[in-house]
Parts: sequence; structure tokens; C-alpha cells
Amino acid sequence: MKKDKPKPSRDELIALLPTKGWHLDTGDKAAPKNGTLEELARAAHARHTKGQTAGLIKKLEATLELDLIHLQQLWEYMGLPM
Repeated sequence: MKKDKPKPSRDELIALLPTKGWHLDTGDKAAPKNGTLEELARAAHARHTKGQTAGLIKKLEATLELDLIHLQQLWEYMGLPM
């Protein structure tokens, strides 16, 4: 059985905010979104505040996925309203 990689801590995620190579999957094939983790966390937050699903953020080169709990931690750090 393959053991999953441990999820990054809040501090590790904060350090990754300026890094490129992330993808926001919203289920809309017509509007793929790639960029830095901070750009995509902000885009996910904008979707969330409009009542849409935030989506799923993935690291393109290493399948690191951020669920809503991780996104909320980043939004809090960036001073975005919860």
C-alpha cells in the first residue's frame, strides 16, 4: 500500500504563496486557471464570496491539493474576510 504524502502545515503553505506552478480546478473546462498559489487562493476566495464552490487547487508538478480548510487558512493569513 502506498503511503500518502503528509499535508503541508499552515506555515509551509504561507511560504508557498509566491510560488508559481499551481492550477485552480473549478470544474469549468472553458476557464482553466494557472498561476501563483496566492493568485489562485484569491481567485478561489472570490468564487467563495459569490456563493460558488471555491474549487480545488493543485500543484502542477507534484499533486499537492488544497482542500477548503487549507484555503481558509491562507485566506485568513492574507487578511481576506471569512
